[in-house]
Amino acid sequence: MPTFRYEALDADGRSRFGSLEAITPRAARDTLRAQGLAPVDVAESTAIPSPAGRSWGRGLSNDEVSLLTRQLATLLMAGSPLEQALSAVGRQADRQAVKATLDRVRDAVVAGQTLAQAMSLEPRTFSPLYRGLVSVGGETGRLAGVLARLADYLEARQALRQKIGLALIYPTLVAVIAIAVIAALMFYVVPQVVAVFQQSRQTLPWLTRALIGFSAFVRTTGWLWIVALLLALGALAIAWKTERVRARLQRTLLRLPIIGRLLTGLDASRFASTLAILVASGAPLLRALEAAAGVVWLLPMREATRAVSERVTQGVALSRAMEEAAVFPPLLVHLVASGEASGQLPAMLERASAQQEREVERRLAWITGLIEPLLIVLLGGVVLILVMAVMLPIVSMNQLIR
Repeated sequence: MPTFRYEALDADGRSRFGSLEAITPRAARDTLRAQGLAPVDVAESTAIPSPAGRSWGRGLSNDEVSLLTRQLATLLMAGSPLEQALSAVGRQADRQAVKATLDRVRDAVVAGQTLAQAMSLEPRTFSPLYRGLVSVGGETGRLAGVLARLADYLEARQALRQKIGLALIYPTLVAVIAIAVIAALMFYVVPQVVAVFQQSRQTLPWLTRALIGFSAFVRTTGWLWIVALLLALGALAIAWKTERVRARLQRTLLRLPIIGRLLTGLDASRFASTLAILVASGAPLLRALEAAAGVVWLLPMREATRAVSERVTQGVALSRAMEEAAVFPPLLVHLVASGEASGQLPAMLERASAQQEREVERRLAWITGLIEPLLIVLLGGVVLILVMAVMLPIVSMNQLIR
């Protein structure tokens, strides 16, 4: 017998949500009327898959998850029941995929599961961190506050991701155009000019001879370089899946003077903001550290976070354990120590996260501001060499004619 989700009004005009089994939608409405409820919406419910089963589609985008999290937080803070809030956000959604996702989550909640358990049925939409935070909020009775903080976190991450993407657009375009121009010159322009010079049988300048030789080498062995590059990228992708190799490569990146500090700042911001949300929601510090370790991308910092958790288990203060790890930014450690001393650890962690984000934005702006003129100068230099290599023989031929 199929199961139907329903929304109905009781005698006092309050909305009631739930599910029941009936042969047809009409039979479901008759059952609701027999219970003294006025049916508003009755729809057949899809079967609820198990968490280990297949996931639904590709999941929702980051923007959609951020928006629905903000809307859920707003409705729960206004006193709406969870089932009603999920239904309202689903009806408000622009895309059918968002509505279907929230309907499945709501069905699971109505069936007796917690919100975190219901969201685990959509693993491609709700990450383990997201579900962990929701679980903590449900356990501590602060679900609305946790969702509000989680919405702030997702919006901040999305804004930072957009800033990084926008900052890299121009350098990437310049690099692509430079490669395209150089390839066109080497594969099309230079061979035609060479044919003209070879007919003149004059001694060519050394720069022109070098360009001709390099062009012939590239045209002859170009496909070998492409194959080698593809093989190298494939080998790197396979090696990256090995945790030991990935950790070694990341340690190399961390030793770089500019890139290392940028990556450290990004992970430090993720760590601090996640820890702030969990601690402010009433989660135990050790559990908060375990969850924060899951959002850290760099394996050396993840290992350091786990070491910090072990030291805290032994009774060491969080700030001291982080200082001993020697991978966290000094300002983050200082703010954590201040938060522990003043009893305002969540506020200090949020301040540290904001400071690290500003530092990342500043360094990113500096890097992109440096890359752009360097690419332009490099492209101009290459074009200048090519033009000189082509023009020098022409000048020599004009002098011989005179």
